[in-house]
Amino acid sequence: MFHRPLVRPLIIALALLSAAAQADATRPGWQEPLLARLQSIAAKQDGELGVYVKDLHSNLAVTLHAEELWYMASGIKVPVAITVLRGVERGDWNLDTRLTLAADDFVDGAGSTNQYGPGAQVSVRALLEQMIIYSDNTATDRLIRLVGIDAVNQLVSELVPEGFEPITSLADVRRHIYRHLHPAAEQLGGRDLIRLRQARQDNERLDKLASLLHVPRAQLAPISLNTAYTRYYSSNLNAARLTAFGKLLERLAYGEALGAEQTDYLLGVMSRVKTGSKRIIAGLPKDARYAHKTGTQRARICDSGLIETSLRGTAEPVLVVACVRGELSLAKAERTLRQVGEALNKSGVLQREALN
Repeated sequence: MFHRPLVRPLIIALALLSAAAQADATRPGWQEPLLARLQSIAAKQDGELGVYVKDLHSNLAVTLHAEELWYMASGIKVPVAITVLRGVERGDWNLDTRLTLAADDFVDGAGSTNQYGPGAQVSVRALLEQMIIYSDNTATDRLIRLVGIDAVNQLVSELVPEGFEPITSLADVRRHIYRHLHPAAEQLGGRDLIRLRQARQDNERLDKLASLLHVPRAQLAPISLNTAYTRYYSSNLNAARLTAFGKLLERLAYGEALGAEQTDYLLGVMSRVKTGSKRIIAGLPKDARYAHKTGTQRARICDSGLIETSLRGTAEPVLVVACVRGELSLAKAERTLRQVGEALNKSGVLQREALN
């Protein structure tokens, strides 16, 4: 799957002006049924749902709150990966280059990189695959240290000039959240962040934060951890319009973000993602091939990628970016995203017959 970057048809503008294309545009298709299903899903769940869908074959799209800013969580790991692979293309490093882990690279989260200690050497390939397949935060921050966070933001500005807010390291995400509880949280180290995550209950975590900062609990801001997250989200760091994130994926699919070899490699890695098995992919046809990246944080959950199915043949994939936000459980949020996958399947956009 995804064995080649797509090639934009140079005559697509002329084709869309043809009489046949104009007739297809007025014929009932997949867009209205899909939008109706998405609106129904949104109306029945506690949180807010945002969705952007684009059929890269016909260039037709459906949007639901997709022009709003949404926190993308680990979705930002896609531009990090592109920035790393551009370095491979320039010859600055290769996938087998080994990087040394430092104490401040360590961040709480999934993946196996935290099994290593400071001083361990891990290849760029292993870190990148841990970052995408298992959403490993420590692997991500080590790769960000390799390329520089400014380079990640410059890449996004180049590929998608509008619609993305600044991207930060994953450790800085945590520091910005805890800063709303105490300004000294800016100084928390990687191991401190892991210790905080090990405190499962919010009250226990606040106690641990005070301990790590060497201040009495009473000196923390009199707000809940939920409020700290809400205030962090209002900063719009690591947020994007769903249409903008979709544009990033589209440029990747068309070989406009990377050359052919690295495009093929990254989409292949994204097709091996192990996170989000109960999200969009759970609602897709059994033979669907989905190259994607998930994102998960408190009251924020996303799933975005490119879908191919046997019924579409060699047609370009369907692009989807979907996020849920609000005070609902992870299980309910994942069910909503599964329903998005089901809506895509039922709309006909994943079938050859739906193509214009």
